[in-house]
Amino acid sequence: MIIIGAAFSLIAALGLVRFPDVYTRMHAASKAGTLGSGVVLIALGIYSDDIGTLSRSIAGVIFFLLTAPISAHLLAKASYAVGYRMSDLSVADEMKANESNSEL
Repeated sequence: MIIIGAAFSLIAALGLVRFPDVYTRMHAASKAGTLGSGVVLIALGIYSDDIGTLSRSIAGVIFFLLTAPISAHLLAKASYAVGYRMSDLSVADEMKANESNSEL
C-alpha cells in the first residue's frame, strides 16, 4: 500500500510539473495527491498494529477527503477572479459563460 500511495504521489508531482496552467496543476495535486496521502496513511495505520494509530490515520484520510476538493475549488475560483489565464489547450471556459449570464 505504501508503494501504491507513493506512486499516486509521484503522479501528482508529475502533474504539477507537466500540466500547462494553474487549474490543471491544481486538479492533479488535489486528486492524485489526496489519494496518495490517504493510501499511505492507511498503510501506516495497518502497519502500526495499534487501534489508536489506525483510528487517527482513518480520521486523517477522512479529513483529506473532505478538505482537499473544497480547498482546490476555492483556490481555482480565486485564481480565476484574480485573472490567471487558462491554457490555450483548454477546451471551454464555463466561468466566462456564467459571468455573462449573471450580468443580465
